[in-house]
Amino acid sequence: MAKRLVDLNCDLGESFGHWTISEAPDDVLLDLISSANVATGFHAGDPNLMDRVVRLAAERGVALGAHPGFRDLQGFGRRVIQARPEELVNDIIYQLGALREFARRHGVRLQHVKPHGALYMEVARDETLSQLLVEALLKSSPETYLYCMDVSVTCTVARAAGLPVIREFYADRDYDNSGSIVFARRMRALDPEDVARKCVRACLEGRVRTVEGDDIEIEFESICFHSDTPGALKIGTAIRAGLIDAGIRIANAAEVSAAA
Repeated sequence: MAKRLVDLNCDLGESFGHWTISEAPDDVLLDLISSANVATGFHAGDPNLMDRVVRLAAERGVALGAHPGFRDLQGFGRRVIQARPEELVNDIIYQLGALREFARRHGVRLQHVKPHGALYMEVARDETLSQLLVEALLKSSPETYLYCMDVSVTCTVARAAGLPVIREFYADRDYDNSGSIVFARRMRALDPEDVARKCVRACLEGRVRTVEGDDIEIEFESICFHSDTPGALKIGTAIRAGLIDAGIRIANAAEVSAAA
């Protein structure tokens, strides 16, 4: 069935002090999206930046999510850090709590949590890590959505436990025939209009072309693009325009989930 309502999310606050990696300013990207994944200090972000992004999101009515990563500022959270699952879950809860306090300061709630980069992929395939994370979230944040891929172990574990999930479609990442994204540490430049057409097709037909050259079915409630992808602003602008032109309304994850 064609989608007429979808969340559009982007990773924001991915700087540190004077160091910036995003391709466009956060305040500009916030005007394009319905949900923001805010870096929480381990792969990027710092307290001043977190406070600023939360304030800007609150002013625009953009829903907030914590975007915890591996403790890897130098590698931008795209390198796997070997640690016990319990330790990684504690790192996630620590980062989630930090962003929640800034959300409270600005009078908004935390809508979701979405692991970043290599940590996202590690949770997606590791059942023990997924189970421990879901158990922790059920205790600390049972109303908070967990963003994940439909084919991930995370999604299966969370649904079985009753934790609400939002499944993602990745606009600026390739897919393989398993239905998983192909993880990349560095992104090549993409044609914004091609990306927009890919998103509209996924919404209307529920299908995406893989790196193997096949079409596969894809299930999701949210579309993600990354602020560090070359040309991110043009990509986000094209996606938003393409969705609207196709009669697809953009709304935050809570609204999309309620309408499902």
